Amino acid sequence: MPHLDPERLSLLALYGDWLDDDGRDHLSSCAGCSADYAALLRAVTAVKTAPDASSLEVPGPQVWAGIHRELGLSQAVQEDPLAAAPEKAAGPVQPAAPEQPAAPEQPAAPGQAQVREGSAPLYAVPDRQQGATPGQPTARAARRRTAAWWQRPGTWLTAAAATLLIAGGTIWTLNQAPQPLAKADLTPLAQYSATGSAKVVKAPDGSRMLEVKLSKDEAKGYQEVWLIAPDLSRLVSLGVMNSDSGTFEVPASLQLADFPIVDVSDEPMDGNPAHSTVSIVRGTLNS
Repeated sequence: MPHLDPERLSLLALYGDWLDDDGRDHLSSCAGCSADYAALLRAVTAVKTAPDASSLEVPGPQVWAGIHRELGLSQAVQEDPLAAAPEKAAGPVQPAAPEQPAAPEQPAAPGQAQVREGSAPLYAVPDRQQGATPGQPTARAARRRTAAWWQRPGTWLTAAAATLLIAGGTIWTLNQAPQPLAKADLTPLAQYSATGSAKVVKAPDGSRMLEVKLSKDEAKGYQEVWLIAPDLSRLVSLGVMNSDSGTFEVPASLQLADFPIVDVSDEPMDGNPAHSTVSIVRGTLNS
């Protein structure tokens, strides 16, 4: 069975159950998928843990002004929501209006129900908080309105989902990136002074590529890249390098242990496919 998709692992870490029986069996037996799932699960746990907001500073009004300007919001929401709530909460307490004497009760007209002043409307919902004034918000409602964005539960769920998507994408990108198999430092030979490096990487499709980089092109003819046996008795040409760098496919049947030496030669324009015996740089691959 192929490896589990990072998106499925993200959903599993977020919701706890997003796999069929085959997926669970694979996760329990695959070390790579298990490691990816453990990393995603740690990200979810970290995001769901609310930080200590007491040490955080409320952003200044210029932050909301910038958000308001960039998003092109209306004037109705121009006021900074984080600054407005504390100001309202800390505002002076208005003294209660003096109690007015009750107006004399008027008899109801025939066919009309009698309504007394001060009686609650029929649609009013009684405030359950003891001591709260009808028509005014309760302390719980006020706290809900003035809570900062990092204290709202929905924010953390959204952040967790975003973190998982980013983490899943990062894992997918790492899995798709070429994996280094061996590398070598290239040093100059004879009258040359160029230096460089070479490395063999494994592509996602399983093919191997040799990446060569030189500090400069010193060839009098043209540069050719070779892999050579340790005793210099056998060699394989990988291709011509027309600049100071190039990438060449390594034959699938070739064993790097049998041809570990990377060689860049200076080849004359004589039509002879053999090595000129003049090497610019050379180095041995180490895994």
